[in-house]
Amino acid sequence: MMTTEAASAATTHGPLVLAVDDDPAIRRFLRTGLEMHGFRVVEAETARQAKELAVMRQPDLVVLDLGLPDADGATVVEALRGWSHAPIIVLSVRKSEAEKVKLLEGGADDYIVKPFGMAELLARARVVLRRAVRQDTPEPVIRVGGLSVDLARRLVSRDGSAIILSPKQFALLRILAVHHGSVMTHRQLMRELWPQEPDEDVQYLRILMKKLRNRIEPNPARPIYAVTELAIGYRLRTQEQLDAVGYAQVMR
Repeated sequence: MMTTEAASAATTHGPLVLAVDDDPAIRRFLRTGLEMHGFRVVEAETARQAKELAVMRQPDLVVLDLGLPDADGATVVEALRGWSHAPIIVLSVRKSEAEKVKLLEGGADDYIVKPFGMAELLARARVVLRRAVRQDTPEPVIRVGGLSVDLARRLVSRDGSAIILSPKQFALLRILAVHHGSVMTHRQLMRELWPQEPDEDVQYLRILMKKLRNRIEPNPARPIYAVTELAIGYRLRTQEQLDAVGYAQVMR
């Protein structure tokens, strides 16, 4: 268990989170849970306060509710993406897939539907923070379960055995690996894979993903590495996310 002194030191030097929600109970929940795990927290209850604090405090991470009293939280995402690269995790009771896609393509890094647990938020926060740190210098090797993706040498293996991929299959895997842990929307992937024809039929992406899964997944019919975010896109799981769903369970 973390001592009082250790907890104090962690919250003095840990990543700074801007928690934006008009509900005081939610803000207390966020502050308590995040500070217990070494984060520092500043709070805002309106879109205006969020924008001001983002400029003044330069947070490492923004946890943002959409239902703010003075503006939709999406306007905060848009404003911050005009100048800040800080990861943004959106919180909302709204479950519209179209809205999730719009927010992710507008600059949000992840999306959690209320109600949610602190363990889920912490796992998502660690993923987007690691991604932010490695943006300029991507990890040369991404490992999750038995899958290994060497980005520098363009080598892929599973359980120690080499996997041969076509250039387009590797391109798809590379995008997911660089952003592993975070969802990539269909449109984001299409724009990366077919920059000259970004509005190509998404069915081509689905076919490409099926071929990739046939290569990298132990059971392509039940993927555990490159998983589908229904009606949104795909995500390459991190080891932490794989552990969370139970590696033994998903291998059955």
